[in-house]
Amino acid sequence: MNVAVHLVTPTPAAEQSMVQSGGVNLATYRWGNPSGPTLLLVHGYPDNHEIWLPLVNQLAADYQIIAYDVRGAGASDKPQHRRDYRLPLLADDLQAVILAHSPNQPVHLVAHDWGSIQSWEGVTEPRLQKHLASYTSLSGPCLDHVGYWMSSKRPLRQVFGQLLSSWYIAFFHLPFIPQLAWRHGMAKLWPRFLRQVEGIRPVRISSTQSDDGQHGVKLYRANFIRSLLTPRQRHTQVPVQLVVLTRDRFVKAHLFDDLQRWAPKLWRREVAAGHWQLLAEPSQLAQWVREFVALHEGGENCAALQKAQVQHQNL
Repeated sequence: MNVAVHLVTPTPAAEQSMVQSGGVNLATYRWGNPSGPTLLLVHGYPDNHEIWLPLVNQLAADYQIIAYDVRGAGASDKPQHRRDYRLPLLADDLQAVILAHSPNQPVHLVAHDWGSIQSWEGVTEPRLQKHLASYTSLSGPCLDHVGYWMSSKRPLRQVFGQLLSSWYIAFFHLPFIPQLAWRHGMAKLWPRFLRQVEGIRPVRISSTQSDDGQHGVKLYRANFIRSLLTPRQRHTQVPVQLVVLTRDRFVKAHLFDDLQRWAPKLWRREVAAGHWQLLAEPSQLAQWVREFVALHEGGENCAALQKAQVQHQNL
C-alpha cells in the first residue's frame, strides 16, 4: 500500500517561540484558531514537529494547535547526557509547554510513538492531570504498563512476537554504533525505509534528521531497562482515546490488552494502518480527534465513540 505524505511544503507556524524546562530550551509552534479548543501534539522518534503538518492542515481552522520539538530533536536543545532524557524530565517538558501556551485551559493531548511513551508519564502524573482534557495515543505504550504486561502470564507467542518486533531497541543500546549509523548514511536512507517498509511516498528529508536520530537514542537508553525491570503503578483519570494500528510492525496490538486497568476512561479504536500511515494521510485521525474533543468539551455524545468504548469492553 502506497500512502502519499503531504510534507513537501511545510505549513508555516503562526508563532514560533522557545519555552524553557529545567534549563533546556524547547522549540514550540502554534497554528490555527486561538478561540478554539487547544490541541497539543507530541512527536515520536526519529521525527520532529514537522511530522504533524498534515494533521495541522486538517484541524487548524477549528482548533488552536501547539506542537514542540522534544528535547534532542528539531530546533530544541540536545542535552548530551543520557540522564537528561529520563521520563520525569520529559513530563516536566510537557508541563512547561502547557503552562506557557495554555495555563488556564486544559489541553487535548495527541501523541505518537515516543511522543506517546513520554506523554504517558505526564498523563499518569497527578500534578499534570488537571491540565489535560483528553489524551489520544498512537503507537506508544506506557513503559511501566509494558513492564507489568511482560511480567503477567502472557502467551509466549505474544511475548516472543513483541520482542522480535522490538529488535531496534537492542540496537539502540549498542555503544556508538547507532550514532555512527545516523551520521554516516542512515539519515539519507530514512526516506527509502519509509517507502519500502511502510509504503509511504513521497517523503521529505528533515534538515535535522541525522541529529534527531543520534540524540533520540538516549530516550531508549535512559528509560527502557528501568521501566521494564522495575515498573511503577501508573494510573490516570484522564480520558484516553487509544488508536491501535493493526499493521504496526513495531508495536503490537496486544500490548494494550490490559490498559483499562490503568486508564478506566478508555476508548479504543482499531484501524488497519502502519506505524506512520495515519500521520501521512490523516483524515481518519482528524475525524477521531474532532469526535473525542467534542465529547469532552461538552458537545453532544458521539455514537461512534460510544461504540468504540463498547467494543473495547467486549474485547
